[in-house]
Formats: sequence, structure tokens, C-alpha cells
Amino acid sequence: MARPRLAILTSGGDAPGMNAAIRAATLVALAHNATVLGVEQGYRGLINGDFRPLEAHDVVELVRAGGTALGTARCPEFRERAVRDVARRRLRDARIDHVLVIGGNGSLAGAHALGDPHEQLEDWPVRVIGLPASIDNDVGTTSLAIGVDTAMNTIVEACDRIADTATAHHRTFIVEVMGRDCGYLAMAAGIGAGANLVLFREAGLALDGLVDAVCDTVAQAARRPNHRALILKSEGVEVPVEQLKAAVNARLAAAGEDAIEAELRVTVLGHVVRGGRPSALDRLMASRLAHAGVLALLDGAGDQMVAWQPGRPPARATRTAVDPRCWLVPLADVLAETQALHDGTSPQAQWRVKVFDALEGVLNRG
Repeated sequence: MARPRLAILTSGGDAPGMNAAIRAATLVALAHNATVLGVEQGYRGLINGDFRPLEAHDVVELVRAGGTALGTARCPEFRERAVRDVARRRLRDARIDHVLVIGGNGSLAGAHALGDPHEQLEDWPVRVIGLPASIDNDVGTTSLAIGVDTAMNTIVEACDRIADTATAHHRTFIVEVMGRDCGYLAMAAGIGAGANLVLFREAGLALDGLVDAVCDTVAQAARRPNHRALILKSEGVEVPVEQLKAAVNARLAAAGEDAIEAELRVTVLGHVVRGGRPSALDRLMASRLAHAGVLALLDGAGDQMVAWQPGRPPARATRTAVDPRCWLVPLADVLAETQALHDGTSPQAQWRVKVFDALEGVLNRG
């Protein structure tokens, strides 16, 4: 029986814990007598055939490192069948028959297309398994994605520091965090940081509603001894943060004699949230997801994602034999649920908003 050859690929936005997944996947595969190759620069490297062998000494220290040692790149042309066929021929030429893809929505869409049984080369079919890695936590069917916990900790730590300055100078800070189409990071970090207000896309507020919420928070802060307020805004809220600041200042100034004196400052955390050493949870979860993913591949599974403890397992999900918290879910179902998360029709997205509304009393609004 031929020795299996497994390629590991990271794609899309980097997330803390990707390296821990690379490490675990490599060590597990080697322990099961597989040859392991890393794909440089995501799907672009796959198209170019940029493979390099991975041995234990190449990955043993990766568990502590942020980012991805294999690199990553956007590759929109991978949506084209002809480009994917080039990638399949590269895999055939390198005798690679198993691929582990670590990434978010776009990466998993690429994994689903690459592993499509209707597109396989007749002489070299390839099995593909995905692992969810996205700091936005916007991948369907998994309760957490690799990188989320570290990103939340980074936001909370930054907000703690900003809150010190806000208190010292009696200021209101609007802190914008990453999140794109999903407000999870802002919602969860807002509670952890003791924010006074959280603005997220799923609430559906237009500019006037956002200004109302901020002005109300500023007015409440003015009644407290320290006069400070901390507001988290998800980047998914379409109103730019500087436009929001200007509109709030204009509203406050228009109040005339009744105007509240407030000094608004803006901090955009941006890509700071992506970086840094992964938390213990991200290291552990990434390693367990990778372990389950490699064993599933070597056992003949394909076109699936390993989900971490889905709150309500999808109908076609199956619990892995090696880890009770890891479930295999068809990639088609993952992508459908991810789209529902983004457009707000997913029960999970609706549950998040409902729970956040119920927990609003935890925010320091008084």
C-alpha cells in the first residue's frame, strides 16, 4: 500500500493558532506514516506547485507563534474551474492525495471546490478536509473558529488600557474592532471589557440610530464621577467611525445651552487584533481540530470540515471517533450556514443577538 502524501495549506486572513494546527497536523500525519508537505502562500502556491516537505523539527516550535509559517495570499482566480484543474495537476504531479485546508469562509469554499467529486481528475482523485480559522467567528456550524479567543483577548487588553486614559481625561472613546459581516468579536469583547455600548451590524441601525445610541451613552457618562465612556464598534457597521464621531459632535453641539461637554476620541485597532501569540485555548482547539482532521482524511473522509462543538449539530454532522468535541460537517452545509450567518437568517446569528440583548444589563450603562 502506497504511503499517503498529505499537503497542508493555510489561506485567507491569518489567525492566531494556525501554526498550532500546522504543527499538530504534521506530527499526527507523520505518526501515521504519511509524507507531509506544506503549501506556500495558500491557493496561489498550490497553483504554482510551491510545496516543501515538513518534518517534526520544522514544526515543533510553531505552537507559540502567531500568523502562519506557510504564508497566505488571496487567490480570487481559484473560483475558476480551469485554475482549479491546474492545482489538481500540481497535486497529481507531486503525488499528493490528501489536502488539509485551514482558513475561513473563502478558504473553505475553495476546499469544497477543490474536493468536488464531479471535478476530480480520473487518474488522481484528491480528498480535502477543512479546519475553521477566522478571528471574526463567522464560519457556520462551529461554535468557535481558530483565532477567535486570542483576538478577543487582544481587544479586551487594548480596551483596558484605553479605559485608563478615558477615565483620567474624562473622555469617551469609540474603539473600532475587526469583524466584517459578523459582530461577534465586538459583542463578546464588549462584555469582557466592560464597555458602555456595543455597535454591531446585526442590530441594523442606520446613522441616526447610531448617533442616538452614542449620545445617550455620552449623556449617561456625564452623570458619573469619572465621566468616561467606552464604546465598541464593529467594522461591519457601514458608517465609518470618523463620520459617526462627526455626527455625534454635531448633535451634541446643536443642543445649545443644554449641550453636554464631551471629548470624543477614536481608536481603530485594525490588524493589531490579528496578531500575537495564540492563547492556550486557541492552541488546544487548533491542535485537536487538526488531529481529528488528519485522522478523518487518512480514514477516507473528504469534502468536510471539522467543527468545534457545534451547539446544535447540523443534520448531516457526525461526531468524530477520536474527539467528542470535534464533528465532521459536509462543506456544502458549512458554506450554506455561513451565508445565513452573514445575512442574518441563521438561528445562530439570531440567537447571538437575542442573548446579547438579554445581557445588555452587564454593560455599564448606568
